[in-house]
Amino acid sequence: MLILTRKKNESIQIGDDIEIKVLGIEGDQVKLGIEAPKSVEIHRKEIYLDIKEQNNEAANISLDVLRILKDSNKN
Repeated sequence: MLILTRKKNESIQIGDDIEIKVLGIEGDQVKLGIEAPKSVEIHRKEIYLDIKEQNNEAANISLDVLRILKDSNKN
């Protein structure tokens, strides 16, 4: 893990297209601004993990449905 120290209004550049800027610091919270292409999805980690879990559940249900359909076609 790379660890960087930034102050308010300082940025971190990721590649040519992504900039993360510290907009404010209040107590134990840091407000970040992120500039990135619209094609790059940006989520808070807890939201990202929830989306990933929901996608996995949907994929498992789809596999179950395919198995049922396959088995019903055998009869």
